[in-house]
Amino acid sequence: MKKHNFSAGPSVLPQYTIEKTAEALLNFYGTGLSLMEVSHRDKEFMSVNTEAQQLFKELLNIPEGYHVLFLGGGASLQFAMVPFNLLNKKAAYLNTGVWAGKALKEAKGLGEVIEVASSKDANFNFIPKNYTVPADADYFHITTNNTIYGTEIHTDLDVNIPLVADMSSDIFSRPVDISKYALIYGGAQKNLAPAGLTFVIVREDILGKAERYIPTMLNYKTHIENDSMFNTPPVVPIFAALQTLKWMKEEGGVNEMYRRNVEKATLLYNEIDSSPMFKSTVANKEDRSIMNICFVMNDGFEEFEKEFLEFAKSKGMNGIKGHRSVGGFRASTYNALPKESVQALVDCMQEFRKMKNA
Repeated sequence: MKKHNFSAGPSVLPQYTIEKTAEALLNFYGTGLSLMEVSHRDKEFMSVNTEAQQLFKELLNIPEGYHVLFLGGGASLQFAMVPFNLLNKKAAYLNTGVWAGKALKEAKGLGEVIEVASSKDANFNFIPKNYTVPADADYFHITTNNTIYGTEIHTDLDVNIPLVADMSSDIFSRPVDISKYALIYGGAQKNLAPAGLTFVIVREDILGKAERYIPTMLNYKTHIENDSMFNTPPVVPIFAALQTLKWMKEEGGVNEMYRRNVEKATLLYNEIDSSPMFKSTVANKEDRSIMNICFVMNDGFEEFEKEFLEFAKSKGMNGIKGHRSVGGFRASTYNALPKESVQALVDCMQEFRKMKNA
């Protein structure tokens, strides 16, 4: 039986990435050594690091003046690194979910933090609008896609202070105007690579202004000056990321990923919206994520939630159980997930409805 991987992360990867990485784990570029045991300073791996940086910049059209870093620690470490490097007096944060809240909490330990808006009172089921970003803040932080709640900011915001974004779960899913951001970061385990790699895109001119001492490993300049090799980087995930970047380029780049993602999301949302059995957790369509589609049993059908999960699992659907804070179901439709998998989930939902005469 074919498995359809809707896991929120670690998540589905292109078969190309899996196969090429598996080959390198056995014999890295003909060296006779496993990728897991080569030095990160060998010329063979240095070329991997350089090519991955270059493809990152090419696929996202990153302008001059920005650096791409490959680090460890996950996005959670970036919650602290960002304020360590950028926060002097105060920072502004948009609170749209658990991860946005954690980023905000870390910043509070280093200075004044203004929460410009929050959707917490509605269990984060919408993206706040019509808020004011303080002009005297050092930066404005947003989380563009909220994996738990299924909301997403689909446009690149125009603000008059440095804009910082956590793009862990929607990087490469749509075209992004990088020039509108001072810094973008994210864990790679959604749309790029296995867990263990963190990417950072940082504009150099925003650095060096913090008045505090910055621990060496938390200083972006350390990693820029050492080309992400100040300490041993996550070698295997970087290699896998390069394979995913190659795959994306061969498939048509970010614009093609976006076209496919909209097509997949539309297919699933149409089924949810037209079904008497299911309903979206995000009523406002303009706030709905195209990466993490969250839905629950409609009123009167709540008793079938567990049964549907078991039925879906029997049909090969993996990872569709919703986060405990939302319940219901979550289908993560990242770049590597084929449309056929989404269609299989839709067919599964329709078959279950017929079984229950809904």
